[in-house]
Amino acid sequence: MDAEDMILVSVDDHVVEPPTVFEGRLPAKYADLAPKFVTRPDGTSAWLYEGNEMTNVALNAVAGRPPEEYGMEPTSFDEIRPGCWDIDERVADMDANGVLGSLCFPSFTGFCGQLFARTEDKDVALAMVRAYNDWHIDEWCGTHPGRFIPCSLPAIWDPEVLAAEVRRTAKKGAHAVTFSENPSKLGWPSVHSDHWDPFWKACCEEQVTVCLHIGSSSELVVTSPDAPIDVLITLTPMNIVKAAADLIWSPMLRKFDDLKLALSEGGIGWIPYFLERIDYNYQKHHYWTGQDFGSKLPSEIFNEHIITCFIDDAFGVASREFLDMDNVTWECDYPHSDSTWPTAPEQLWKYVGGLPKEDIDRITHLNAMRAFSYDPFSAIPKEQATAGALRSRVTGRDISIRSTRKGEAVPHAILAADLGTMTR
Repeated sequence: MDAEDMILVSVDDHVVEPPTVFEGRLPAKYADLAPKFVTRPDGTSAWLYEGNEMTNVALNAVAGRPPEEYGMEPTSFDEIRPGCWDIDERVADMDANGVLGSLCFPSFTGFCGQLFARTEDKDVALAMVRAYNDWHIDEWCGTHPGRFIPCSLPAIWDPEVLAAEVRRTAKKGAHAVTFSENPSKLGWPSVHSDHWDPFWKACCEEQVTVCLHIGSSSELVVTSPDAPIDVLITLTPMNIVKAAADLIWSPMLRKFDDLKLALSEGGIGWIPYFLERIDYNYQKHHYWTGQDFGSKLPSEIFNEHIITCFIDDAFGVASREFLDMDNVTWECDYPHSDSTWPTAPEQLWKYVGGLPKEDIDRITHLNAMRAFSYDPFSAIPKEQATAGALRSRVTGRDISIRSTRKGEAVPHAILAADLGTMTR
């Protein structure tokens, strides 16, 4: 077995929404209220909704651009790869990267639909969430059967409405829903309350995994006001560590036996120490803190409920004997700045190449298929789903790293192994 024999399913990618998301998907009385896609005077793209303007930050769509052009400035569609927003081009980019399946998180709405949750008229808000979900499931995921894991946007402002939308979208095939890693930071009750019980119950009954993406609390770890942005980027995964602590000490995981949550883009290298720490903490302090896990340890509860995810984590893979390997999944993060596109198989193989085939298969696709009720092989024969087979479908596709700034078209060398089938 080598890198091109792997079957890769990414549980964390992103879509830059195209202008047509809401067309024909809203009741007539709400059609004029939908977000509008506009070009600003400086040529950059934005969405307008209820007086708010949302631009696409460059770091959200840098696939194919040289690292020296990364940044936080707004972009236009002609500055980003069409695969960021065009579904056919996305699948071609997946093929070129040897990736079979993808779960895509939203962009301009906020990770958990914060944009619509702020809408005063909740009937309008729900109409927008439902329209977005119908576009995501029917068009973005439905255009190419077997290639995408649908992930619905939550109606987060009301747990009963949220539960109903989870049930509706589950019937349409969505067995993932994006949610906040810390809803209290968004002004709603925390996961320590029973406020969200209708939502957790619906997810259990519909076999829907709750995805907690880093940054979905609209808060990042910041040390000092004058710290360089490198500090923020370094500490971004720590949001997930905080979320994991919230989850393990809340009553929800012991209350809902079938609940599954994914710590999206959180990495796995920190988990062995975290599990050691929560068990030590429990054994030392539960007598006076009142925590009761019965005959189990907190680490066992974690492993029963939590799906873990990584992009590039050599230490985490090396620490696999301390992880539940039935829960470890892989991410590509296309088209964000941490993405391993277009050389994901080669980069992942550096860490997993020496593992037993059983472990490789679990990490690369089997765990994701089980966690998200995803069956790509019902649409695509398994022998056509390997990285090598997918790449052979788009031999010659230009995946060179190049400047896309207006007025420039200067190719840059690909910082990876020669893949043979790809044009530079």
